[in-house]
Amino acid sequence: MSASVTAPTLTGNLLTLRDGNTMYFKDWGTGRPIVFSHGWPLNADSWEAQMLHLADNGFRCIAHDRRGHGRSSQSWTGNDMDTFADDLAELIDALDLREVTLVGFSMGGGEVARYVGRHGTSRIAQVALISAVPPLMLKTDANPDGLPISVFDGIRAGSIADRAQFYRELASGPFFGFNRPDAKPSAGAMEWFWMQGMLAGHKSTYDCIKAFSETDFTEDLKKFTMPTLIVHGDDDQVVPIGAAGLASAKLVKGSTLKVYPGAPHGLTDTHKAQLNAHLLAFVQG
Repeated sequence: MSASVTAPTLTGNLLTLRDGNTMYFKDWGTGRPIVFSHGWPLNADSWEAQMLHLADNGFRCIAHDRRGHGRSSQSWTGNDMDTFADDLAELIDALDLREVTLVGFSMGGGEVARYVGRHGTSRIAQVALISAVPPLMLKTDANPDGLPISVFDGIRAGSIADRAQFYRELASGPFFGFNRPDAKPSAGAMEWFWMQGMLAGHKSTYDCIKAFSETDFTEDLKKFTMPTLIVHGDDDQVVPIGAAGLASAKLVKGSTLKVYPGAPHGLTDTHKAQLNAHLLAFVQG
């Protein structure tokens, strides 16, 4: 039996989606809207440094928990990029946002790209892709710089065997670059990552491994006609810059690419002052 479809409804900071699932979002500040899409397996809280800085500087900052993550419904189905993009569209439409800057981190960059591909640019003024997965993470004959399927099979295996421990190892190692010789690990950052991951649904996060690794966003990126900022660390051990940031910059005509030397995947935290300054200059420009 198919799920019932109803008109999306807003109740405080919860949006009831057309399929009956609920999406939590936070809405800070006033001014021209900036909408943030988080990475895997995190939630809207992962954007707090950027949201605080930009809201303090006269912008309305909105970030949602993707379905299956954080405080949103843990739906059994719909954990795919098309559905995530449609959920984002429902939020933007329900809040009647216009002249939006869309900012996507990691998997969230894929959600943003697929939104543009499926819903166009009529409400969008700018896009920023931060450590983002587009155009394609998986290594194929046409994408030789991608990662082999064995990498993602390993993530799946780790998630099934001991999801909590897998998140701890991801946070203590490649995500923040804490496995590098000169790194200064933050116990708080690692616990913060783990807490967000464990709030997400097991089924949702498992399905998302396929969604973020095997979805090809090439055609979505070709539809980008708005000013686009691409930020990537050249020491990203999770989403390698060659198949991601550098490739996206070639596909998006007129985009601005900023490479952070030595920066890891989780640069929204490790390089937050630098990123905040670049995002502010971008949205003010």
